[in-house]
Amino acid sequence: MKRLRRAALVLVVLLTAAQFIRPDRARATTNPGRAIQAAAGPTSPLPAVLERACADCHSSHTVSSWYAQVAPLSWVMARSVSEGRKAVNFSEWTGYPPDVQRTLLSASCDDATSGKMPGPYTWFRPEAKLSPQDVETICAAARQP
Repeated sequence: MKRLRRAALVLVVLLTAAQFIRPDRARATTNPGRAIQAAAGPTSPLPAVLERACADCHSSHTVSSWYAQVAPLSWVMARSVSEGRKAVNFSEWTGYPPDVQRTLLSASCDDATSGKMPGPYTWFRPEAKLSPQDVETICAAARQP
């Protein structure tokens, strides 16, 4: 029993100390004219779907929820956002050449259709879950010339 208490105390101390190691959460300043919203136009349903389900990891407008402030989950979330932005950053959409945009939308369609994206993220943000209509919106945009 004494060993269990000592292990619990060590765990509490380590978790407390981990809270002082904070990932960088600086939000990048962006030009709204470069975002997919500007390229898609005001009548397209695509930007609304991407904003709700994809923007936290695939844009420069990440909103950190309370759970993303607690280590070690904060480290995992920061890494996921970094990797997501490397894959595609919808805030910098017009910076991609048109052929790359088509490839990225096609990959987004494939990932949404297979359920790869948004994946387990919906455990924390159920509103990010893609409906069949959301998936069709992404795939329809991918099919456009």
